[in-house]
Amino acid sequence: MTVITAATPAPPRTRKVASRHQWIGLLYVAPAVALVVVFFLIPLGMTAWMSLHNWPLMGEHSFIGLGNYVAILRDTRFWNALRFTAYYTVIVTIAIFVVAFPLALFVERPRPLTNLYRTMFFMPAVVGFASASLLWSWLLNVDSGLFSPAAYDLGLIDRKFNLLATFQPAFWSIIAMVVWKVAGFTMIILMAGLQSIPQDLQEAAVIDGAGPFARFRAITLPLMRRTLALALILSVAGSILAFDQFYIILRGGPRNQTLTAVYWIFNQSFVSFKLGYGAALSMVLLVILVALSLVQLWLLRKPEGLD
Repeated sequence: MTVITAATPAPPRTRKVASRHQWIGLLYVAPAVALVVVFFLIPLGMTAWMSLHNWPLMGEHSFIGLGNYVAILRDTRFWNALRFTAYYTVIVTIAIFVVAFPLALFVERPRPLTNLYRTMFFMPAVVGFASASLLWSWLLNVDSGLFSPAAYDLGLIDRKFNLLATFQPAFWSIIAMVVWKVAGFTMIILMAGLQSIPQDLQEAAVIDGAGPFARFRAITLPLMRRTLALALILSVAGSILAFDQFYIILRGGPRNQTLTAVYWIFNQSFVSFKLGYGAALSMVLLVILVALSLVQLWLLRKPEGLD
């Protein structure tokens, strides 16, 4: 015979303690919630509202509905900038991982001078993008910089070469600067993922006769999916929002060939003073960024049955 007993209600004192703990927990998270509301949700709402208006810098704004979004469809400069941004994002993300992953493998295990290597590789990450762009703007200067004058003095080239005068040298110079700046940060993320893999699995695979490539393919990559997803999302998001290096070093040149999406939004908002149109461009870019992040999370999702 099955006996069903009613659950005994918690004593009033226990309920009061639980309620007090809940309020204490809410109090702890309140500053973070306030920051999100003040610095993200409210500006996001204001941007969405502005995007529905003709909003000049001076004068009255007027409601135009989806007019700004319709204008985006005819804005060939924005779509060209978005196309260049996508090209830049693919190239720089691949370059960052090609450099960061070997560095992470190199500094993963303790060995002599490992801490020194980690510090050296990570140091450029603490430099702001604006400061790094100013530094590389000097290094790339055709007359007073480092690269072109040094190559000329060493006899490697017949005359000083302006790396920023044409698209390809300028583009790859920016790629080199971003990799130098960001690879150390990505290295730290990947290194943390490598160190989280149980060593017992690697040792068992070695006993079973698995080689380094087989262990990397069957153990390392599957167990680093979440780490790779984090590093990839950060890299792609940062690349799509690239602005400082193109503005400070190239000013969108040569011949407007390096205009990024954010650069064009800046131009429309704070050069042409079309704040409503710039807000609409920002909302479109936000939707694209969220969609790309969701796709990356889906592609790098944890396989079923893999703990």
